[in-house]
Amino acid sequence: MYKYDQYDQAIVDARVDEFRDQVRRRLAGQITEDQFKPLRLKNGLYLQLHAYMLRVAIPYGTLNSRQMRMLGHIARKYDRGYGHFTTRQNIQYNWIKLEDAPDILAELATVEMHAIQTSGESIRNLSSDQYAGAAADEIADPRPWAELLRQATTFHPEFSYLPRKFKIAVTAADEDRAAIRLHDIGLKLVRNEAGELGFEVYIGGGMGRTPFVAPLVRPFLPARHLFSYLEAALRVWNSGGRRDNIHKQRIKILVHDLGHEEFTRRVEAEWQHILNNGSDVPLAEFDRIAAHFTPPPFETGLSDELDRSDPDFALWVDQNVKPHKAPGYAIVNISLKPVGGIPGDASAEQIDLMADLAELYSFDELRVTHGQNIVLPHVRKADLHALWRTLDAAGLATANLDLISDIIACPGLDYCSLANARSIPVAQKIATRFADLGRQRELGELKLKISGCINACGHHHAGHIGILGVDRKGTENYQLLLGGSGAEDASLGKITGPGFNEDGIVDAVERVTDKYLAMREEGERFLDTYRRVGFEPFKEAIYG
Repeated sequence: MYKYDQYDQAIVDARVDEFRDQVRRRLAGQITEDQFKPLRLKNGLYLQLHAYMLRVAIPYGTLNSRQMRMLGHIARKYDRGYGHFTTRQNIQYNWIKLEDAPDILAELATVEMHAIQTSGESIRNLSSDQYAGAAADEIADPRPWAELLRQATTFHPEFSYLPRKFKIAVTAADEDRAAIRLHDIGLKLVRNEAGELGFEVYIGGGMGRTPFVAPLVRPFLPARHLFSYLEAALRVWNSGGRRDNIHKQRIKILVHDLGHEEFTRRVEAEWQHILNNGSDVPLAEFDRIAAHFTPPPFETGLSDELDRSDPDFALWVDQNVKPHKAPGYAIVNISLKPVGGIPGDASAEQIDLMADLAELYSFDELRVTHGQNIVLPHVRKADLHALWRTLDAAGLATANLDLISDIIACPGLDYCSLANARSIPVAQKIATRFADLGRQRELGELKLKISGCINACGHHHAGHIGILGVDRKGTENYQLLLGGSGAEDASLGKITGPGFNEDGIVDAVERVTDKYLAMREEGERFLDTYRRVGFEPFKEAIYG
């Protein structure tokens, strides 16, 4: 993984000193909250319902045990003993005191971490496939390219006054585990017929108030031109994007209003201008960055055999362990979704334990996932049983990856000042209703996602089953959506009809799953059945 050099460290340390002075002036009353707000947002600090919330960047979800332990330390010292892992592969702390924020950032800087550009109208934390560098199905590790973009865009003057926030995802496998078509820019590493490495470029995706699936803007962009093409797209948006209406400022609105053909024409023209008058990031710089991402020293000659005589262990392997590119190794998903728990939350003790396990079993590396779980990317199969036993004792071995209880949920009205409804209690009630693991496995892959407001931090548009919390005349109400997907078959969920109260939405989800079981054909997932039979049979089952 990438290691800071003296320039990286100097930038982060200088930002900590700068923010410390800004906080001092705010606490002294020398600047108002309106003046302070854009300054704190650039450092990932939000003012929520009950306290400040700090969002810490974990670029493309990769971190080591030392960094993970620091996250546990911050949870213990400055928060209430836990952290919340998010769908952008970050971590959030919900109970931060303003006077402590500079000290937190200073401690993060000692382990090469920060909160820069995790909020505000900036290029947010770049995300990637949580299995990058380990997946058996990728053509190359996408993280060096993500790191190249992170460095090239941080504090870049061209991107210092964007119309709105901007999100980029990079992947390198046909199975899209990074939801690239629901990002402002989605990038997929591919090879052309000559074997050259390049990118499929998707622009104009996103969720929120006006969701769109990004169209393919360029089927093959030579990899060496990645930054210049990104710059061209951002220039077109920066000059043509709306700034008069916060709901119409994202690049997806410009792509929609122009049409993706005209938008593409403008980007291509601007790109040629850049190529004629400037240059890309030198490939030598990419090579410098890529050298940090060499594969671990995998052992050779390892056996792929597993002793599956323990049925609970075998079930966990089947559900939570994925194929690795190196023989004798596996990718382990650690579920942060125990029945009755808060999706994405981990205690300081659990965070410390996962750091220990990464150091012991996974070449000192962890990943944060889009699904609000944690991955140990490089585990010897011979170590899986011992690892599972330790996870099980700590409440971290729930075998529910991609099942109905593996729920994505935003913090909702329990914490967020933008939310209209609570997300956490709904997630807990649904998980409890479907607590029986045999029942969950009978349903198969079923991605359920919950947002507490239209901003869609819980990705409800992309859920096979999505739930959106709304305010209905002062009462929390929940709309049900069906048919979304954030994968390579990306689609947006459709609202079924009138909403429900908290208990009613749980009943509605159960009616949907019962109908699915009654209609599915051999080998069909929920999403397959929905796409085959259509919307109406489910609507009838829900409303009668």
